[in-house]
Amino acid sequence: MEALLAALAEGAGGDGGRRLVEKLARAVGLGAGAGVRDIAAAVREPGRREAVREWGEEVAGLLGGDPGGAAGDVARAMERYAPGSGVSWYDGDHSDFRGGVFLREVVGVQVVFQGGGAAAVPEAVAGLPPRPGGFTGRGEETAALLRALEPGGAGVGESAAVLVAAVSGLGGIGKTALAVETAHLAWERGWFPGGVLFIDLHGYDREPVTADRALQALLRALGIPPEHIPGTADERVVLYRSTLARRARECGAVLVLADNASSPDQVRPLLPGDARHHVLVTSRDRLPQLGARLVALDQLAAGEAFELLDRALRIADPGDGRVVDDRDGAERLAGLCGHLPLALQIAAALLAEDPGMPVTELVAELAESRDRLEHFDDGERNVRAAFELSYRRLPPEQARLLRLLSLAPGTEVSDEVVAALAGAETPPGQELKALARAHLVERGSGRGWWRLHDLVRVFGAGVVAGDVGLREEGEAARERLLGFYWRWAHAAADRLAWLPGSPVPERFVDRGQALAWLDGERAGLVEAVQWAGEERHARQAMGLASCLDAYLRWRRYFDDAITVAGTAWQAAYQAGDRDAEAAAANNLGNALWAAGRMKEAFGIYSHTRDLCQAAGDRQGEARTWGNLGVVLWEAGRVEEAIDAHICARDLHQAIGDRHGEGRTWDNLGVALREAGRVEEAIDAHICARDLHQAIGERHGEGTACGNLAIALFEAGRAEEAIEAYDKALEICREFEDWYGTGQALYNLALTYDTLNRPAEARTSYLQAADAYARANDPDRAAQARAQATALDNPTP
Repeated sequence: MEALLAALAEGAGGDGGRRLVEKLARAVGLGAGAGVRDIAAAVREPGRREAVREWGEEVAGLLGGDPGGAAGDVARAMERYAPGSGVSWYDGDHSDFRGGVFLREVVGVQVVFQGGGAAAVPEAVAGLPPRPGGFTGRGEETAALLRALEPGGAGVGESAAVLVAAVSGLGGIGKTALAVETAHLAWERGWFPGGVLFIDLHGYDREPVTADRALQALLRALGIPPEHIPGTADERVVLYRSTLARRARECGAVLVLADNASSPDQVRPLLPGDARHHVLVTSRDRLPQLGARLVALDQLAAGEAFELLDRALRIADPGDGRVVDDRDGAERLAGLCGHLPLALQIAAALLAEDPGMPVTELVAELAESRDRLEHFDDGERNVRAAFELSYRRLPPEQARLLRLLSLAPGTEVSDEVVAALAGAETPPGQELKALARAHLVERGSGRGWWRLHDLVRVFGAGVVAGDVGLREEGEAARERLLGFYWRWAHAAADRLAWLPGSPVPERFVDRGQALAWLDGERAGLVEAVQWAGEERHARQAMGLASCLDAYLRWRRYFDDAITVAGTAWQAAYQAGDRDAEAAAANNLGNALWAAGRMKEAFGIYSHTRDLCQAAGDRQGEARTWGNLGVVLWEAGRVEEAIDAHICARDLHQAIGDRHGEGRTWDNLGVALREAGRVEEAIDAHICARDLHQAIGERHGEGTACGNLAIALFEAGRAEEAIEAYDKALEICREFEDWYGTGQALYNLALTYDTLNRPAEARTSYLQAADAYARANDPDRAAQARAQATALDNPTP
């Protein structure tokens, strides 16, 4: 800017140039005799933007009126003042004001002047920004845009004429890079011999380029002198379209690349009337109102993100192999960048600035940072600023919803969760759709599910954290959500444990419906329990944890079960709530036992038993003695296991807990069988089966039948064992207990194998493998398949 002002001030642009310097000085609050450096410093102030914009248009008109003389004189004067500043936009036969602040950042159009006094016309190579360095991926999206732009290139089932193609996506997702790359490809194929016009509409700035201002800039780029541009907007549209139509006849089709549009109204006046021309638009919002071919961008795939990091580093230093040399670290870095191109480019720039920094060091900085977005700033590019442009344009209700969604647990949320966060009776559908059109919210894995890009979530949480009022708003929303989760998780748990004759739980009509709800919300439920460490949310989060124990073990999500129970246990201990501590500790022991961590489970169960005894909780003590018996049996301490189960049975009988008594009889039978007391084991299993049957606990009945079958077979009563297995299978399948189904089928196959019935054994092994696979136990599934294969290829 300073070089341009100096050139005009010394007369390179004639008297008109000198007058323009004086005019700019007055416009920025300085006197007409102000120095060039003072003026250049003043125009950088944000409040001067509109004045500088208008001045830039006048300069464009001055130089456009004499492209062969004034433009060259100004370029040479700039070169004397600051070598390199003139040739950046003037190269003998044309001048493109690409480096000029007044055109790139104010008017936003690439203007090209042909030499020899010819009229100003667009020239594609000069009119487009340079191809984006390090561009990678986007193969499908590029192909879709090229199909839309190709003259007469419509595919089967596609419209023959696509006037507009619109690329939309989150800020920083790489829309401009894709559009510019595609435009270069289309130009190279000769599709737009009439030229390419590029205009940045700055749609998300505080002062976007208006459609009329953009139209005037394009008219000047098409060679219309300023004094010939009509006075009304409608007349300017007519002139623009007629000029493009004439250019189509004389030179061929033109491509207009309108970058960074924020609304259809910004683009409509720029649409040509001649179908040979095309318009390529980029926007953070979907623009279906334009009748455009819509191409929405998502984050890069993992491989594309990796390639972008590697290319960006090698552009700075071709020998920089840090990304390739540490693939795991680079993949973690890409993940922390959310596979967002802007964040990836900034991360690469940070590495390039410090050639000695290992990738893992930057990964550690990002992972440990409380505000990851602070790191995505290389002095020129800033992810937070990109998101801020979109956020500040949102109406208040949409902005509030985005903030609340950033606090939601889990990777995606259902309509119900959104309503709970917002404190609404029904999901705020209109606001969600508006945020989706703005690419600030994305549709999730199914209809009625929504998700945020990882870095948008970080941005939203940062907005909340930075304001006291917004923090309270967020805490109230989390409180509402926990209450919602607790209520319905409790209802789902009641449905899973429901016995005939008991009160019917609310909402869920059967087990399948309860399991489907829990399956869908699982990630959010598990993460919400982690709020138990915060005093305000501890009580509800601990209650939620207790509702999830049986479900998580039923579905064999053992890691989640350990996390949930462990969090609840720590919170109860911190709160001094010994009853809640005992319950949570027992659930933690169950999860550890199910995960095969017997030593840890034994320690937790022993602690739980002591807590229950100290509190006089006989039911909790009975339950824990039974759990200790199971762990002792797993450890081979069979006699101690029998004693523990007898103690548990007696306590259950004393307090009248028939459900607990039935479960304990069954576990006692397993221990008795292990001790060689098979007939006693059979009697114990029969007691368990009959008790469960009497109280309507059908799943417990099925488990008892499976254990009874094993004992019957060991007693030589094979046909009775097969009958018992059949009953166990009937019940397990009824409950969709695929792990129990796999166990029963595998044991049945062993029985058939021992009885020398290989065909039936093989069928049962294969069915067991399928059941184990459905139960998320691939190791046991593989074992069952191996057994079936062994029957096909018997050892000689």
